[in-house]
Amino acid sequence: MILSNFTTTVEEFILLGLTDKKDTQIVLFIVFLTCYIFSLFGNIVIICISSIHPRLNTPMYFFLKNLSLLDICYTSSVVPKMLINFLSEKKTIAFDACFIQLFIHLSLGGAECYLLLTMAYDRYVAICSPLHYTNIMHPVLCMKMASASWVGGIANSILQTFNTLQLPFCGPNVINHFFCEAPILIDLACSDTTFNRTIIFLCAIVVAVVPFFLILITYVKIISSIMKISTSTGRKKAFSTCASHVIVVTLFYGTIFIIYLRPGTAHVTNQDKMATLFYSVITPMLNPLIYTLRNKDVKLALREITRKKIRQEIS
Repeated sequence: MILSNFTTTVEEFILLGLTDKKDTQIVLFIVFLTCYIFSLFGNIVIICISSIHPRLNTPMYFFLKNLSLLDICYTSSVVPKMLINFLSEKKTIAFDACFIQLFIHLSLGGAECYLLLTMAYDRYVAICSPLHYTNIMHPVLCMKMASASWVGGIANSILQTFNTLQLPFCGPNVINHFFCEAPILIDLACSDTTFNRTIIFLCAIVVAVVPFFLILITYVKIISSIMKISTSTGRKKAFSTCASHVIVVTLFYGTIFIIYLRPGTAHVTNQDKMATLFYSVITPMLNPLIYTLRNKDVKLALREITRKKIRQEIS
């Protein structure tokens, strides 16, 4: 136990997962393996076409590539271990591995919160200052904004992981969940956790609530600008450029708030597990569908790449 403090005697945690029924576990294994494969495939496709097609060489798709990379890593921090446990008799995770999983999950979750804010700003500039868009959203600024999102997520994770590691774990080691999450680990500590819960709550405010309200303010200004467009075609086109991002923000933030914005002790319920499952597994799978099905540029790029491949095969 390299990461444990001197008062900790727990060497591993038992993950109860979603169910203890063997037949149901096999069904869930198939379902979530399928979701995981679709998630990896969809996000890899987004990264590839955004990188190789000149039509998608814009700030919006640069941030979308970052989002897809985040989603691949995010779902991979949870799903593989969950799939293994569906088929295992001994559903355990080592103490160190648990906190490594916690660190990775918090880093990627925090980075996604900030990246969604960055993407909202990109849409704001595109709609409210279209003539200055290329000058404002230049490649250097885009790189800095994306890097800041990743660094912000890692900083949040360092604080929360270190905060949780300071607690003594001297007895209870059963986690009523399918992966290691900070609020649940704190429930298992053998000391007063009021301060630690406060830290988690404050981190949730900074990482989730503040970006969310900034996104709301951004979209209020975007909608105000769109309503000033004289033609209905122009308004419809402007709304369509934001629709995918709005859907992704709603799915991601809605479920996060259920888990992390509850002060005080709270037992994990099936609803909590479903909410966590949604933002950790389902949302990363849906994001590529949302951006491709509602985006003409992506669909057109996919068609062009597919036709080019077919021509190469024939010739």
